[in-house]
Formats: sequence, structure tokens, C-alpha cells
Amino acid sequence: MKDPLANLAGYVLRRASAVALAELNQRLAPLSLRHADVAMLMLIESVPGITQSHAGRVLDIQRANMAPFVARLEGRGVIERRQVDRRSQALALTKRGRALLGKARRVVAAHEATLLKRVPVKLRPMVLPILMALWDRDAP
Repeated sequence: MKDPLANLAGYVLRRASAVALAELNQRLAPLSLRHADVAMLMLIESVPGITQSHAGRVLDIQRANMAPFVARLEGRGVIERRQVDRRSQALALTKRGRALLGKARRVVAAHEATLLKRVPVKLRPMVLPILMALWDRDAP
């Protein structure tokens, strides 16, 4: 049976995203990581000393979920928190976190390559620009 919603861009985008994230999470499972964990580690690496609240805003993680999320990563010994002031905590990767992120990056790179192989060669250069245009609410 043909999917009657397959002609709706938003629906197809959501389905593609769900499949891609499920596949990525399956690939990351041997490292005991999920896509959100890797995103957080990548963000902390790229913005050393980022505050917990700023990281939550960048990754669109609800405030109530942020503290347990960070505590779990800290409990694994991959990140550490430092008090910046009475209300803010800066995040940093540990040596263990940097090593785990290196492994995760290889998994992510292989996953990205597999995803792009599904797209016809001529269309591959357009994938990211199209997705970025859909993501950017301020685009004309």
C-alpha cells in the first residue's frame, strides 16, 4: 500500500530523520552512546567552557532534562563541570571524553557516508543546503 502522506515534505522529512537517527543510535550503541550524547560532546569540544544552560539552548534540550543528561555524562567520566558563578556551570571534556568522542566521530562519519550513498550523486551537494534552508526559520 502506498503511503498517502508521502507527498508531504514535512512528513517525509520527519520519517527520514527518524530512520537516520535510529540507524545512528544503533551504530553508536557499542560505545554506549546516543546521538544526543555525541552532539553534546562535539559541542563541548568546539566551545570549551560552554555553560550548561547555553549548551542546552544550542542543542534544544529542555531545561528540566539538561541536569540529568549532563549528570549522566559526568557519571561516565566523559565530561566535567566547573562552577562559573553561583548559577552557571561550565562544561569540559575529560581525557576519557576526548577519546570516546574520537571513536564516536568515526562512527558518525561512516553513518553520514552511508546516508549520502542513498542520494543520487548529482543531488548530494544539495542535501545540506536544502536541509539548512528548511531549518532556518529566517530564510526568505
